[in-house]
Amino acid sequence: MITYTPLWETMKDRGVSQYKLIKEFNFSAGQLSRLRKNAYVSTHTVEVLCKILDCDVSDIMRYEKDSI
Repeated sequence: MITYTPLWETMKDRGVSQYKLIKEFNFSAGQLSRLRKNAYVSTHTVEVLCKILDCDVSDIMRYEKDSI
């Protein structure tokens, strides 16, 4: 499973709130909702976040094995 848990810490470290993403960077509230739910987002969305936050993909998401 892909988790976006690292994103929230990266945003905190960079001083970028969800509100700021929406208002200042015109980021989609719908995409933020998908990220909060660890749902699918495109690589384009991940790229946009990397540009906004000036970070690497690993600062946005990580893979975690599902327990079977």
